[in-house]
Amino acid sequence: MRRVSLMEATCPIARALDEIGDWWTLLIVRDAFGGMTRFSEFQKSLGLAKNILSERLRTLVANGVLEKRPAADGGARSEYHLTEKGRQLRVILFALRQWGEDHLFEEGEEMMLARDRGNLPIARLSLVNAAGESLAPDDIVVAKGHKRKRVGRADGQATLA
Repeated sequence: MRRVSLMEATCPIARALDEIGDWWTLLIVRDAFGGMTRFSEFQKSLGLAKNILSERLRTLVANGVLEKRPAADGGARSEYHLTEKGRQLRVILFALRQWGEDHLFEEGEEMMLARDRGNLPIARLSLVNAAGESLAPDDIVVAKGHKRKRVGRADGQATLA
């Protein structure tokens, strides 16, 4: 049975899942964040059949999440690198990881999101409004037709308004 496309859906979550919602795709992106660039590295890490991995990599390149470049060492093989669009998936992967840490591990199996370069634990992700106030799930509403624009912050990060 062929999967139905959700790219015409009115829901942004449905459209995003249409593009990156399969677990192999997200695991390839996770490994790319970990520094993997070669087909053989992804294949070894994931244990994925070569034909499936080829298809997923081709789709990620076609969708602009990865780009294919000549190997840095001048070899005949290509490398896969995250594009800006792909790098923006970082927050989604961290949020998914934190949810998994919170709900899918037994007592004593605690996981902690990596430490930063200063060896400090990374803070838990949370949603805040434009004033920086924390939001509970019940505080959030979906408003149709609101145009979102990228706004720079004093700390150099970008947020959507």
